[in-house]
Amino acid sequence: MNLHEYQAKALLQRYGVTVPRSQVAETAQAAVEAARALEGDAWVVKAQVHAGGRGKAGGVKLVRNLDEVQDIAVSLLGKRLVTYQNAPDGQPVEKVLVEETLPIARELYVSMLVDRSLERVVLVASAAGGMEIEEIAKDSPEKILQEVCDPLNGLVDYQARNIAFALGLAGDQIAAFTRLAKGLYRLFKENDLALLEINPLIVTAEGALVALDCKMSVDDNALYRRRELAEQRDWSQDDAKEAEAHNAGLNYIALNGNIGCMVNGAGLAMATMDLIKLHGGAPANFLDVGGGATATTVARAFKIILADPNVKAILVNIFGGIMRCDIIAEGIITAVREVGIQIPVVVRLEGTNVELGRKMLSESGLSIISAAGLTDAAQQAVAAVKA
Repeated sequence: MNLHEYQAKALLQRYGVTVPRSQVAETAQAAVEAARALEGDAWVVKAQVHAGGRGKAGGVKLVRNLDEVQDIAVSLLGKRLVTYQNAPDGQPVEKVLVEETLPIARELYVSMLVDRSLERVVLVASAAGGMEIEEIAKDSPEKILQEVCDPLNGLVDYQARNIAFALGLAGDQIAAFTRLAKGLYRLFKENDLALLEINPLIVTAEGALVALDCKMSVDDNALYRRRELAEQRDWSQDDAKEAEAHNAGLNYIALNGNIGCMVNGAGLAMATMDLIKLHGGAPANFLDVGGGATATTVARAFKIILADPNVKAILVNIFGGIMRCDIIAEGIITAVREVGIQIPVVVRLEGTNVELGRKMLSESGLSIISAAGLTDAAQQAVAAVKA
């Protein structure tokens, strides 16, 4: 689950990290009032969306008078901001962050993430912060610094100092960065984050360290114990189908293909998508109905898949271990009749009560294509789309 910038910065402040003074606004008039309250002769207006690349997409603007604040807010609020991370549809801008400007001497990059190969939390930093950090990481990986955190000891002082020295910090900045880095580690661990990224972490003209921008992602599997954070979720930033699937207890991820996939089990879902690609097709989604799905759940899953106008065929691939094949067949029949599906539906069933499930499908009187195996199912789904 992603947090908006203003939400992430509020969390940073709790852990002693300095951020610019700012106010959130939902209307252009509120943005003007926010700028007036912050005072000064220049401000930054930032669109609040869950995507990087806002600056290059026009979602971050420096303004020098109140009229410009209003104009920029009007141009952003109620619109969809398209960046390289959320193209082609973009995401709606419902809030803007109006922020004070600061004198920038240097821009640094700092983040914390989980390195799954090391099974450790890693502090990542670079002296080359800013909008081009992705290109720098790709073209000059030697400029990316890392310190691996021990699970018992966490991030210790000497590791933070190593990074500070490598970033070219000096004097009081060394101690300031050490405090900041250790605060970030505590924030990361105590809130079950999956990603914490500050880009840029600026050094002001006076030598202070300030988090100018921040991105945070919370581990979805930990939200049950992070209720305060879970309540901050902005569903408008998620794909509408993904939000509906979440409410239905389904695991759904929208993709860009045209073959809808309904599978039970993440591994089987991945294998199904791989086979679709192998035989020349493109999956439209990842949808795992889980091991305890009912006929009602399956019907809802069909509706969610069909909400994508790009779907030209549906492949149902179920292994009935915990979930019986006759229950799946009942759900398929119910959904096809209720929704009035007009596109090909390919079904492959194996496992508990498979013969009963296949019999129910064959006697349903519906136009359902039965597949003998996984490869056959993928081939038939691809052929159905091409036909």
